[in-house]
Amino acid sequence: MSPPRVEPTEIEILREDDVKELLEKLRGRSLYIVAVLGLATGMRRGEMLALRWQDIDGDKVRIERSLEQTKAGGLRFKSPKTKTSRRTISIPRAVVAELCLHRKAQQERWLALGLGKVRDDALVFATWEGKPRTPNALSKDWSETMPKLGMKITLHALRHTHASQLIAAGMDIVTISRRLGHASPTITLGIYGHLFSNTDDRAAAIMQAAFSRMRTE
Repeated sequence: MSPPRVEPTEIEILREDDVKELLEKLRGRSLYIVAVLGLATGMRRGEMLALRWQDIDGDKVRIERSLEQTKAGGLRFKSPKTKTSRRTISIPRAVVAELCLHRKAQQERWLALGLGKVRDDALVFATWEGKPRTPNALSKDWSETMPKLGMKITLHALRHTHASQLIAAGMDIVTISRRLGHASPTITLGIYGHLFSNTDDRAAAIMQAAFSRMRTE
């Protein structure tokens, strides 16, 4: 017997105006830099929470681990499930600047708390006292903040929006898949395939041009 067909779930994608409004309303809050990096990289929640300052080298971000909340309520840093999840991605200069400001603010908090200098192995998205921020706590903070801002946006929409912007810009599916850390482009197509515009007419035009060249040669 064939397994039942699984219908694709609708994904949440933010419009440009939504992104602008979100960032404006989050500015000054701890979730601001989370939104900035999520939109700029498409990183998963656990990947962002496991990110250390030593993983950021100029405009490159190395994603080598993820933070997972266990069933017992504990936390563990784990290696990516697949080789493609361990990756290095580029970030815009504007995001590099935002991260520098975030580290500066983190340093000021640490000094005020008597924690000393922010080390390179410190977590980028740590709690105020430098401890790991749990995935559940981040999701709760996000879901409780959105109504206060008068918005209905999920945390995962950041990743979907990142992917959709790359697709709209014409980036190839293999590069997008690698950037998102998917095991294969097939997974990426299964989630975002409907966002690719119908290019069949363009394909016909390309073949027409090819046939025309062959006739004249």
